[in-house]
Amino acid sequence: MQLLDGKVLSQKIEKTVQIKTKTLRQSKGLVPGLAVILVGHDPASAAYVNMKKKACDRVGFYSVTHEMPADISQAAIENTITMMNNNPNINGILIQLPLPSQIDTTRILELVDPSKDVDGFHPYNVGRLTTGLDGFVPCTPLGVMALFSEYNIDLKGKNCVVVGASNIVGKPMAALLLNENATVEICHIFTDDLKKHTLNADILLVGVGVINLIKEDMVKDGVIIIDIGINRAQNGKLVGDVDFLNVSKKCSYITPVPGGVGPMTIAMLLSNTLKAAQTHASERE
Repeated sequence: MQLLDGKVLSQKIEKTVQIKTKTLRQSKGLVPGLAVILVGHDPASAAYVNMKKKACDRVGFYSVTHEMPADISQAAIENTITMMNNNPNINGILIQLPLPSQIDTTRILELVDPSKDVDGFHPYNVGRLTTGLDGFVPCTPLGVMALFSEYNIDLKGKNCVVVGASNIVGKPMAALLLNENATVEICHIFTDDLKKHTLNADILLVGVGVINLIKEDMVKDGVIIIDIGINRAQNGKLVGDVDFLNVSKKCSYITPVPGGVGPMTIAMLLSNTLKAAQTHASERE
């Protein structure tokens, strides 16, 4: 069993982004800028935004966080996004989800300029991903693909089972795997007999937020496990959706939690923001 070490790979990607950022600044006079909208006072969201800001600082990005009260109006958020769309110093716009119930999240995500949509949530970028065209891809699935590449894991023809069908992780993950010629199956809350499906997986990718959902008897020997779940156990420790202690005995590769997919998500956000900045720089020439 080999660990897929997202922490080490994310540091390697950060170093590359840092070097390319310095080059962009010296050659074009442009510093990549990331703007984040954070609504309300959810501790997990605030902590995650803080991690993103620190990562931006490490690689030399300009970053700004627009903190808004939980009772903010739709119009106020829309005005802020329009302002950021029109700001040439902002290359990437990130809406920290979830948004409060009074906000129409779909309208908010659709308002972001697709060329600044570094989270890959705009329908334009979703469409390009689905059809195999270049665009912005959601950071977590993109990070998983980077892990596959780093460890030379060939996806062609593999039976890949994705557990979780969210727009942020499950669906884009499936599209990326399909684009690499894997055979893809998506399971979700209404799937009958999950075990029947997971036992067929050469590669099992799980991201639903249920501690120990995947147990030892649900996977075959030699399986590759990508645990995208992140949960706080009763003892305070961060754990995934897979019973790591027991399932890992049967794996050829597995991501740890923490230290697997999590660090890769932020590394891909940096990579996407740099990509946006490079595109904007070339458009101004």
